[in-house]
Amino acid sequence: MRSMSKPTREDYLRTQVAIIGSGPSGLLLGQLLSQAGIDNIILERSSKAHVLERIRAGVLEEGACDLLDRAGAGERMHEEGLPHDGFDLTFDGKRHRIDLFGLTGGKRVMVYGQTEVTKDLMDRRDATGGKTYFEAADVQPHDFGTGKPYVTFRHGGVEHRLDCDFIAGCDGFHGASRKAVPGDAIKLFERVYPFGWLGIIAEVPPVNHELIYANHPRGFALCSMRSHTRSRYYVQVSLDEKVEDWSDDRFWDEIRRRLPASTAEAMITGPSIEKSIAPLRSFVAEPMRFGRMFLVGDAAHIVPPTGAKGLNLAASDVHYLFEGLREFYADGSSAGVDAYSERALARVWKAERFSWWMTSLMHLFPEIGGYGGPFGQRMQEAELEYLVGSRAASTALAENYVGLPY
Repeated sequence: MRSMSKPTREDYLRTQVAIIGSGPSGLLLGQLLSQAGIDNIILERSSKAHVLERIRAGVLEEGACDLLDRAGAGERMHEEGLPHDGFDLTFDGKRHRIDLFGLTGGKRVMVYGQTEVTKDLMDRRDATGGKTYFEAADVQPHDFGTGKPYVTFRHGGVEHRLDCDFIAGCDGFHGASRKAVPGDAIKLFERVYPFGWLGIIAEVPPVNHELIYANHPRGFALCSMRSHTRSRYYVQVSLDEKVEDWSDDRFWDEIRRRLPASTAEAMITGPSIEKSIAPLRSFVAEPMRFGRMFLVGDAAHIVPPTGAKGLNLAASDVHYLFEGLREFYADGSSAGVDAYSERALARVWKAERFSWWMTSLMHLFPEIGGYGGPFGQRMQEAELEYLVGSRAASTALAENYVGLPY
């Protein structure tokens, strides 16, 4: 087997910001930088088609929507996205609406899938001539603790070296960026939950015009959507469940058991076009800056999806990092870059708390240490009763759900 050639003069590349990963955070950062005249190159280990196949979050805070607009990628979101002014909580067989708009002084969320966000940002990058290397293998950041960081990667059978001023690690939980940090320089916080979400997508109208979060003795359920004709539904399952054991009929029967009778009767069922089980975890890496390299989005933190915060946290990370980099190049000041980790983590931990709280409130837990079981169920119901009966408690929920300020 022929050995890989070392980089030649032609294989050396130079940019101001090297971005590892072309998910929404990498693409959003890249587009904001490009529009500010800051050169950047994105390195992505997967193919373009594979990136666009990823099915993820679908609820955007106003801050994320504003950033997409600033990046010039918000037009289709405003045309096809579904603005939501509230959502329903169900427990003890009853439905209770949380009026996000009324409780927060006019704020709302936008239901628009992450796949669509990614496509819009990719299209915008293509239209503005942004450089992306898809199927970049062995991507590795180097010397980010010095003033001369660089990234090596292999593309089309050729080894490349990308010299840069800064590296943005937007390559997710399993990416190379965080793995490149020495263990004694980073602190990890994690909680893995004892259940997962079985989710399906079906070409059927959603059962409600807003999301429904269901607490039930059989486990949590969520009724969400991607459009007026495409529904996204979830049920809590144990970690040993296998997706192939769940026929469509079994899924529909189970989710209807966990909803109030009137809601279950109104649900239109149909064949699933996607079905998968996702584990749930809370995870934070501190700090989020290592010299000239920054961790962004899932590379630095994971939230359980209950609070709809994953993509939105990635967007706020991008906001803090972009503002710092813009200040660095426009004003010659490193103040914003130096403050990135502290600013980002302050918002991350608040969102982690909210997502952990929502998960703890809505899910069936094993009876471990008195936390789950019948007592735990009654504690959840008591808190839910207080939540829907107290304007102050409902306001705290609504403020966190629509997104705390940047």
